[in-house]
Amino acid sequence: MRIGILPIPGELVFGNSRLLKKDEDGTCYIETYVVGQGDMAEAEILELFELHYSDLKLLASSSSSSSKEDVERLETIRANIMESLGPRGPGLLSITGVPKASNLRRNLLPLARKLALLNPDHRKRIFKDHNLGSDVPLKNPERNVSSFAMQLRYEQGGELDNLKSSDQDLPDDEFKNLGNTFKELGFCMMELGLCLAQICDKAIGGQELEHSLLESCTGKGRLIHYHSILDNIVLKEAGRKSGSSRRQANRKNDLVDCITGEKKQIEHTNVDVNSDGVGLFGTHSNLWQQWHYDYGIFTVLTDPLFILSSCLLENTEKEQYTLSCDKESPSPSGHTYLQIFDPSKNKVRMVKSSPESFIIQVGESADILTKGKLRSTLHCVCRPAMSENLSRETFVMFLQPAWSKTFSMSDYPTQNCNLDGRCSGVPDDKRNLAEQDGIRLTEEIRKIIPPLSLRLKDGMTFSDFSRETTKQYYGGGGLQSNR
Repeated sequence: MRIGILPIPGELVFGNSRLLKKDEDGTCYIETYVVGQGDMAEAEILELFELHYSDLKLLASSSSSSSKEDVERLETIRANIMESLGPRGPGLLSITGVPKASNLRRNLLPLARKLALLNPDHRKRIFKDHNLGSDVPLKNPERNVSSFAMQLRYEQGGELDNLKSSDQDLPDDEFKNLGNTFKELGFCMMELGLCLAQICDKAIGGQELEHSLLESCTGKGRLIHYHSILDNIVLKEAGRKSGSSRRQANRKNDLVDCITGEKKQIEHTNVDVNSDGVGLFGTHSNLWQQWHYDYGIFTVLTDPLFILSSCLLENTEKEQYTLSCDKESPSPSGHTYLQIFDPSKNKVRMVKSSPESFIIQVGESADILTKGKLRSTLHCVCRPAMSENLSRETFVMFLQPAWSKTFSMSDYPTQNCNLDGRCSGVPDDKRNLAEQDGIRLTEEIRKIIPPLSLRLKDGMTFSDFSRETTKQYYGGGGLQSNR
């Protein structure tokens, strides 16, 4: 592609992007590099309690160990689980050593980005073949997130299809196992959530969480691609028609303007919403997904995969931008970029987990059903600083009660901050700057997130609760997606 006076290899083209090489015909290969994470310096690192899969299964089983040492060890682990998920803990933990998880994760997560950037007609065909849907508007080139969703039923676990899809007739068949891999990883994650519910029930007494999950029969899987700035440029360029020769002569300026516009959009980012959680606007200027509570029982997430891409400016008649040289990349900071807010300490904490582990976090329904013995997690997903070419891929299972499940507010601790919206402390001269900043952030969050006491009434069903929650966050009728 000819864009006037071409830069020399190694010269900055825009922001922190560098020209790798240029061909004789004018084709430019551009790479954006990652620099330090200045925006992460103030976030406290949270290294999650790690529960090995074998111990998860032992604790969830009804059989007892005959070894005194084993009994004592497992009781210590159980106590650590309840401390992590309880009112004084962060409300989440990680699970390691899950069989087959590594291969399933590695095979599925890269497909999130490929689906997001795929030709819409091709993607529609894949959706039909693999029974997928989306709960974000994929036609919107301004979106920060692409999500691909499917409902899974507990009794279908292990019943995978031998798909013979029309993808076989396409130039490549990289999506031929998409549906089965989605289901297999999803059922695996549903099992993790169900086992954790059994462990929590034993510690609390009763079988409320387990019965609530089984009564619902379903979990919702979402394969999620968090866009890099370069991804958004490609989506916008794909939607443009070939312009005039004068416009084509100014493509370099268009590219610079597009990058600048994307950065400004991040600074004033819109809320990315889904039908399983709720978000807020205004407490962070560089988020992929806004602060929110999930309102189900448990949310099970894979450790994220990061993909680094180069931008190729093709010398074609259509003058389109595409991404090339995609490669897996370690997290720039070693974190997941999942952030939680601890209201009891007025602190933002950055979640760090072991590679290829699973994270399970508590939703508001579990908080309500256990009378506050488990604590729901206020969280967001932030962007790495100065990383225009880095995308984030993850797979999430939302486990929730049946829509007809009735909530009771009797014996629920009314002093719970999430219930009445009261947060401890106000800024004063006796507190240090860090404490005052934490309190101000707490107040900002409290102003925007409707307290639980205004969204939940005694005797309300989960369906009513989810509708009222969505209504208070976003207005309108609060109707949820059926997918």
